[in-house]
Amino acid sequence: MAPLADRGARTPSPPLFVDTHVAVWLYLPRLDLFSDRARALLEEREPVISPMALLELEHLREVGRLRASSAEILESLHIQLGLRVLDLEFGRVIHSALAQTWTRDPFDRLIVGHAAAARGELLTRDEVIHAHFRGAAW
Repeated sequence: MAPLADRGARTPSPPLFVDTHVAVWLYLPRLDLFSDRARALLEEREPVISPMALLELEHLREVGRLRASSAEILESLHIQLGLRVLDLEFGRVIHSALAQTWTRDPFDRLIVGHAAAARGELLTRDEVIHAHFRGAAW
């Protein structure tokens, strides 16, 4: 994958979570699917990922929608972009996810809950998330 830009100094800011589909597109790489603003955010900020997105990636591999494992994707994106897992106390994430009553998708609920609990932004193209989560960016 070609780097988005020089990965040098980034502006300190709230965590920039990447949604599951964003991680897949970065891994493939399918940068053509990203908006200019999404690319700029990735160049300016250190991306992080929720452990729940890693679980969703593994689920997608297990059901045959991905070939790479979550570990392979994480390792590649860590090398390419500095992507890292942002751990928070699980109870805090669950408490935040309980407030995400607009979805029945447990992956979306916990990924958005994690971003909200960390007071971060979630880089996602998902229109439903954009309609309900103020911290969604694209």
